[in-house]
Amino acid sequence: MTQACQPHDPFAFIGHDGDCARLLREFDWSQTPLGRVETWPAVLRNAAALLLQSPVPIVMLWGPSGVMIYNDPYSLFAGPRHPGLFGSNVREGWPEAADFNDNVMKVGLSGRTLAYRDQELTLYRKGYAEQVWMNLDYSPILDESGKPAGVIAILAETTERVLAERRNRQEFERLQTLFEQAPTFMAMVGGPEHRFELANPGYLRLVGAREDPIGKTVEESLPEVVEQGYLDVLDHVRATGTVHRRNAERVMLRRASDGALDERILDFVFQPIRDEAGEVSHIFIQGSDVTERVRAEDRQALLINELNHRVKNTLSSVQSIVSQTLRSTPDPAEASRAITARIMALSAAHNVLTRENWTGVRLRAMVDAAVAPFRVPGDDAVRVTGPDMQIGPQAALSLALALHELGTNAVKYGALAAPGGQVDLGWRVGPEGAFMMDWIERGGPTAAPYGRRGFGSRLILQVLPQQLNGTAEIDLRPEGLAFHLITTTAALCDRPILD
Repeated sequence: MTQACQPHDPFAFIGHDGDCARLLREFDWSQTPLGRVETWPAVLRNAAALLLQSPVPIVMLWGPSGVMIYNDPYSLFAGPRHPGLFGSNVREGWPEAADFNDNVMKVGLSGRTLAYRDQELTLYRKGYAEQVWMNLDYSPILDESGKPAGVIAILAETTERVLAERRNRQEFERLQTLFEQAPTFMAMVGGPEHRFELANPGYLRLVGAREDPIGKTVEESLPEVVEQGYLDVLDHVRATGTVHRRNAERVMLRRASDGALDERILDFVFQPIRDEAGEVSHIFIQGSDVTERVRAEDRQALLINELNHRVKNTLSSVQSIVSQTLRSTPDPAEASRAITARIMALSAAHNVLTRENWTGVRLRAMVDAAVAPFRVPGDDAVRVTGPDMQIGPQAALSLALALHELGTNAVKYGALAAPGGQVDLGWRVGPEGAFMMDWIERGGPTAAPYGRRGFGSRLILQVLPQQLNGTAEIDLRPEGLAFHLITTTAALCDRPILD
């Protein structure tokens, strides 16, 4: 018995069942340069069968016009343009990339290959312009005679990766900018030797930027901090994975300019950074140089303490002025005037010192303030001479009160009590820091005994020399009173409020 002949299937070579395989069966290839499938050469059939079964996007561009046959993964790449692309010429199928594909066909049909990595193209797959990036590999397909008959393209869209890398790069650049511009100091050290991998400008300024520390160990770059035990601290952070924090820590750092050690006061943290295995691989160093703030706070605290001391002293001075004046001046009205004048003299000296934050005052400024109440505009009855110099707060107050008493006495009984009277107030500095001040009156009434032995005389002849560690005397000359003070410039310097 003879078996009936089975009809021949021209698509048997496909060997695959899928969307694009079905399209290949149903497509009218007679309307394309490829002609009916039955006439296709073996190389075309084999290439089509190969790409249809591939799991990666592949498109074949056959003949000079580049008729497209592709697989299911490529159809996903084509998007809404599928299935219209199937069997079309590549130039018409992707008109926005026509020039690019013309070059592909030219190179491929000449027997050469092309490869692109992260190639950027603008495509209209969904009806609007998209920026896409792809890895593209083009190879020629040779016919039975060994001549190029088509081009096969393997592609992988890398758009998501490229955009992610771009976002990561932008984020890194942003973080790098923040790192560079951060007002705090930052650095990163890695490995058991604590080798510098990052250091921002703030950190370089802090350590004096002697040389670029990147690639060097902490011990190589900052030997002075090793001596202070900070290398041991870094070892501990690496070994235990614990955070190390310090506030207002005093650290000695060597200046690049002269190599001298300079104390800086720092707030900082050593933060361990762990790798994928959970091991500490790096230590991030971050902090702020709070030297000026802490020193300002110290100065403020010292100033407040000193101010409290000065207020107590001032209150004691006022109390002494009041009690001594009342004791030596029986007339209430006269006592009131004397108390007011003396407190005003003390206040004037305080004003001068306050302008200088009580760190001291120029002698000439203090003298001018003390004798101002006894001067008449346009009159030079009080002449002041002497080299200017800085004196301490206590010396300034003592001299101001003494000059007030001398001026008050001169107005009441001495040279300033008569027209034409003259006071010469001068000072000089002698050998080995000796200081001499003279108050010389001329042209007034004949000098009488220096008033009553009251508060004024005791202040001038006892309190003042005692406070200035010197001597003072009054000489009652026929031409007028003469006061002489001898002390030292060291005694006048007093104890400064702030270092």
